[in-house]
Amino acid sequence: MYTRPFPSRPRPRVALRALALPLAALLALSACSSGSATSSPGSAAQAELAALPKATPSALAPYYGQKLTWRSCGVPGFECATLKAPLDYAHPDAGDVRLAVSRKKATGPGKRLGSLLVNPGGPGASAVGYLQAYAGVGYPAQVRARYDMVAVDPRGVARSEPVECLDGRAMDAYTQTDTTPDDRRETGELVDTFKEFAEACGAHTPKLLRHVSTVEAARDMDILRAVLGDRRLSYVGASYGTLLGATYAGLFPKRVGRLVLDGALDPSLSARRLNLEQTGGFETAFRSFAKDCVRRRDCPLGNKVNEVGPRLKAFFTRLDQHPIPTGDADGRKLGEALATTGVIAAMYDESTWEQLREALTAAIKDKDGAGLLALSDSYYERDPDGRYANLMSANAAVNCLDLPPAFARPEQVEKSLPSFEKASPVFGEGLAWAALNCAYWPVKPAGEPHRIEAKGAAPIVVVGTTRDPATPYRWARSLSRQLASARLLTYVGDGHTAYGRGSSCIDSTINAYLLHGTPPAAKKRCS
Repeated sequence: MYTRPFPSRPRPRVALRALALPLAALLALSACSSGSATSSPGSAAQAELAALPKATPSALAPYYGQKLTWRSCGVPGFECATLKAPLDYAHPDAGDVRLAVSRKKATGPGKRLGSLLVNPGGPGASAVGYLQAYAGVGYPAQVRARYDMVAVDPRGVARSEPVECLDGRAMDAYTQTDTTPDDRRETGELVDTFKEFAEACGAHTPKLLRHVSTVEAARDMDILRAVLGDRRLSYVGASYGTLLGATYAGLFPKRVGRLVLDGALDPSLSARRLNLEQTGGFETAFRSFAKDCVRRRDCPLGNKVNEVGPRLKAFFTRLDQHPIPTGDADGRKLGEALATTGVIAAMYDESTWEQLREALTAAIKDKDGAGLLALSDSYYERDPDGRYANLMSANAAVNCLDLPPAFARPEQVEKSLPSFEKASPVFGEGLAWAALNCAYWPVKPAGEPHRIEAKGAAPIVVVGTTRDPATPYRWARSLSRQLASARLLTYVGDGHTAYGRGSSCIDSTINAYLLHGTPPAAKKRCS
């Protein structure tokens, strides 16, 4: 799945390569179907995330009773601490996992409302980084005045015992792998690349790989809630963070405070269906870009909407055969894989479309791939020195554990290519092949598609954007129908997620909910 780049500030995200989006672990499901990579959306209709017992098990009491030692983070206004959680909730005596926590205390005035936990998604994005770079300083002042702003990096992510796979040079090779193989040889090379990535992850963090599920991360959040002294959890989750929040609500419905799930995922879908529908989401966003592009003099893809897609596809095909220079210090050229990632990265936010037009113009007319490479690097969180954050490693680790793979072997991808290419003539082929990666994962999947109802929870706000590329609007509608207490808030517009992106209607509605507990009116729509 694709993750958001950072054009101006940290943004919510879902990520590439492991396009199968994460679902929750088997231990918390009731009435599960057997599940498979070919399961249909309806095959898990009877599977439902079951609430955990209200009483805290005695074996977990030391975790729930721990005291955090806060210290300076080196970032003005923020404190940091380390939270302990059991590596394996089924065997709490098997060792701990240490989780990085950060907070910025409520600034006042007004009565403190407790803690507001934030998560930008991924899986694999650093919640602590998001808090310190944006949420703790950029959320509405009235929200920051009343809440302690808090984040925890989920297990396996960033500062929380990160999953480690490939080093920088190996990641460079991985990100340049051709995901539109033209023959058996290239198909074999792609399969080998996925196998090498999986083997590296298994070699470096073998124990942790079995315990980075969304269910476990949600249970960690409940420990944090208790340690912070909050009776209920208040939370803003974006993109994958919506699945994390919904999972929490399903496990602990009576402990739900004010939950905002922005850019929602649908946990009832199989991996293959999630991939296919997300592919359609990127096509929807690309059509919006195309309509905008042809109205501008600097559009490098023609002046008619129906020309844009074919011309971009032809450009990708040329790069597949003849990569172009980028001026990169490590000698990387812009091939089809990096160019595709760069274009898709820009679909997350319409404010990046101008940058994309300039990058495409330079690449197409001047054979200068630097602009598209920069977009791709921002997506992969690669710094100028060639170092990568652990985003892609953690992303695969969570996705491949949470859900059976979209495809088990190349032949299944080949059979599905027509449906993916119908969903997106430009991106479909590459996104279908990218979904093969979990087939070779060293740890067996622990979860299945399922519904989350969270019966008995306080009102939950589910936010959907009508032309969201990464989490299609239909997913928000589906999740809002599953959650017993959900209210759907719709943003009619472009981009991934809605809160804090310029709609005063969206922002004021969510602020009223966070500050006063007032959920939006039924079927409220904003633009």
